[in-house]
Amino acid sequence: MIAMVGSIIVLVSVVVGFLMAGGNLLLLWHPSEIVVIIGAALGAFITSNSVKVVKASFANAVALFKKPRYTRDAYVDLLKLVFDLLVKARKEGLLAIENDLENPDSSPIFTSYPSVMADHHMLEFITDCLRLMVGGNLDPNELESLLDYELETHHKENLEPAHAVQKVSDALPGFGIVAAVLGIVNTMAAIEGSSSAEIGMKVGAALTGTFLGILVAYGFVGPIAAAMEARAHEEGKAFEVVKMALVASVRGYPPQVAVEFARKLLFADVRPTFSDLEAHLKNKPKTAGE
Repeated sequence: MIAMVGSIIVLVSVVVGFLMAGGNLLLLWHPSEIVVIIGAALGAFITSNSVKVVKASFANAVALFKKPRYTRDAYVDLLKLVFDLLVKARKEGLLAIENDLENPDSSPIFTSYPSVMADHHMLEFITDCLRLMVGGNLDPNELESLLDYELETHHKENLEPAHAVQKVSDALPGFGIVAAVLGIVNTMAAIEGSSSAEIGMKVGAALTGTFLGILVAYGFVGPIAAAMEARAHEEGKAFEVVKMALVASVRGYPPQVAVEFARKLLFADVRPTFSDLEAHLKNKPKTAGE
């Protein structure tokens, strides 16, 4: 929602400033310039990216106008889920959670946390990591190194849409110049027999292309790309939290301490306090195996 507020402020500031200077908004309305700039930018964007990145870019841009996936409550649920799994594994042995990992949709532990179940990437990451612990017989350093490689790949993939949109932002001023040049070409072609007022209108229309290219680049698309990158980093933190808890468990720490290690990784605005998380863990509903 904050992204929408910022975009509105940009638009209102530009429009109000133009009107205060005595401008007429109709002077900025030139559909042909918009078609050239937006069409060329969209075509270049599609050409330079895979279908997966194109779809993810639009989806991530729309997601900016919704609340973040991992809020404070969502992190509490994530930590509680990891805690439940580690407690069951510690009490009954790692093989006891094998059925939960193979069928999370029917697992009493997993289904208790619908916010985690809704994120299939996170669900897959948790189950894959625990499968390594159950059957991989890895030491803590090997497990941590393997998870680091996986997280690096995941973060790189998550950042691809933001980087793709940023490249469009960098190109938009150039497409604005293309629209302006085309406008000047039309002006030169129509100079014979035209009055100075008509020529001035055509030159003004051409300059509008440069204006729109710069405004859209630095006022909208660039900030959206930056916000997408920030959101990707925020959501990537959830995977680091799970990794920390599981590695700590393999190192021999009890579930309560492993979850505390993970809690320390969270940013201040979404990190529950020690006592708050402890209260949630103590008051959680009992699941099978406890």
